[in-house]
Amino acid sequence: MGGCNRIIVLLSLLLVAAVSRSSAQPLRRNFYSQTCPNVEQLVRSAVANKFQQTFVTAPATLRLFFHDCLVRGCDASILIQSPNNKAEKDHPDDISLAGDGFDTVVKAKAAVDSNPQCRNKVSCADILALATRDVVNLAGGPFYNVELGRRDGRISTIASVQRHLPHPENNLDQLTSFFTSNGLSQTDLVALSGAHTIGFSHCGKFSNRIYNFSPRNRIDPSLNLQYAFQLRQMCPLKVDPRIAINMDPVTPQKFDNQYFKNLQQGKGLFTSDQVLFTDPRTKSTVNLFASNEAVFNNAFINAITKLGRVGVLTGNQGEIRIDCTRPN
Repeated sequence: MGGCNRIIVLLSLLLVAAVSRSSAQPLRRNFYSQTCPNVEQLVRSAVANKFQQTFVTAPATLRLFFHDCLVRGCDASILIQSPNNKAEKDHPDDISLAGDGFDTVVKAKAAVDSNPQCRNKVSCADILALATRDVVNLAGGPFYNVELGRRDGRISTIASVQRHLPHPENNLDQLTSFFTSNGLSQTDLVALSGAHTIGFSHCGKFSNRIYNFSPRNRIDPSLNLQYAFQLRQMCPLKVDPRIAINMDPVTPQKFDNQYFKNLQQGKGLFTSDQVLFTDPRTKSTVNLFASNEAVFNNAFINAITKLGRVGVLTGNQGEIRIDCTRPN
């Protein structure tokens, strides 16, 4: 009997292993070739229309993808709405996510589902990944192939965001820890930070750097002094917290390598930006990306592709949401 029981246990373990393998399938570019072959064109068209309405579409969608993938993985849980404000998007770290990013995904989802062959076949997580590629490209950045096959998560909690997103005041050790915990290298960290070449921030996120950095220095010494005074003009004391300024003061509406040139001049808006240049561990990478836009673009493609694999649900895990804002 003992031998028989061992065989049953062994067969059970083999069955569990087989099931887990079937549920965790690798992402692949041609995932929808049979079920929705024109998914990329459908998403691209909707995103381009939204982009023509407002440039905010680009940084908002890109930031939405980051915030989704770094919390619970790339499962579109950031899109879920909660009737009692207890979802990821309700966390203080996500409150500032611009509505245009959410709207971009909703419109792209509607475009995909308008095709009878594609209706309810493409996940919101994959639509967000495709839309992110498209806004980067529409803003002047590189075009890259997107791996597909993600499923949508069913869970979105405000608690899961805690300590999972980097903050503007983080040092390099803290930033590196965030990224390595998600399988991303320091080079990936620098490349993905280059997304700050487009987009904006609210004054409160960096006001300490220009008004009360330390008892000895009111202004952060790593900040370009002329730039600091410009920031003070745009963000006076007691400024309306809704006021936003460009992350890149030179080419704010172009996805390029200007961000890294700004860091070389002490014009990184956040402490977490400028530290990439002041810390010797990442300074050479900043200099490389500042001097060669093609190298930066390739590094960004590599990094955002790796980010898109973080914590994904595939196979029979998760679901394909009919409505991106709520579980089925």
